[in-house]
Amino acid sequence: MKIAFFGIGLMGAPMAQNLLKAGHSLTVFDLNPALAEPLVANGAATAATPAEAAAGCAAVVSMLPHDGAVRGLYLGENGLLGKLPRGTLVIDCSTVSAECASEVSKAAHALGLGMIDAPVSGGVAGAAAGTLSFLCGGVADDLERARPLLEAMGKNVMHAGGPGAGAVAKICNNMLLAIHMIGTCEALQLGVDNGLDPKVLSEIMLKSSGRNWSLELYNPYPGVMETAPASREYSGGFQVALMHKDLGLAMQAAQKSQSTTPLGALAKQLYSLQVAQGKAKLDFSSILQLLQHAD
Repeated sequence: MKIAFFGIGLMGAPMAQNLLKAGHSLTVFDLNPALAEPLVANGAATAATPAEAAAGCAAVVSMLPHDGAVRGLYLGENGLLGKLPRGTLVIDCSTVSAECASEVSKAAHALGLGMIDAPVSGGVAGAAAGTLSFLCGGVADDLERARPLLEAMGKNVMHAGGPGAGAVAKICNNMLLAIHMIGTCEALQLGVDNGLDPKVLSEIMLKSSGRNWSLELYNPYPGVMETAPASREYSGGFQVALMHKDLGLAMQAAQKSQSTTPLGALAKQLYSLQVAQGKAKLDFSSILQLLQHAD
């Protein structure tokens, strides 16, 4: 299939690579053209404008950082939706508000386009390995059309509900992720402060009731897990700035639905502090640093 891919940063680039590996023809576009070079080396084409990238494509995939970027690409007088032929499938994998996802979906369907919101879980490592989970919102027919492309980039494709439901599922998931990452950091640092080896304590908790994803696959303590960002000075992972943004979306959703989310609110405050301390570009597991004694 001929596909246009928008947003080839830390997550988008490996996702696009997996579409190339699956044999699809890919044209990529990013506001930073240099990001396209590794993809071009593997057979992708580039374009000077979004409309040029999407010309002749049967599907469009986007992986963008926030609501404004998604609305800017798709909506408005010069938006991409108005330039796509009827029947084109649009797959937005960005983590955005449910309102944004629903707005783009409504506009797409009004123009005779297919559209799903399909934010992902699994991180940069999952994107590279092709093991992402896609949390999808939209009509069933559009999801089934998208499934072969999603399965080329991940291993789990889950239908959360109608348009915007994928976005809701993602912000719920990431709020929980932030909470159990902070709890994991607290427990590990408490153990270290009281004389335990963080690797030994991690092994104990992995065989006990404290076991969780952060501890098992993304250990936040430096040196415990060689493949985790914590062992690379918290580089190359899911940035604090993005977790902070996602927690903001969760709090907006909670306010709208009058939901009670005290731990989510506290998590947002802690990540706000990380941002204020100039650590926005570090991996979100660097929240451990807030809990360590000052030298």
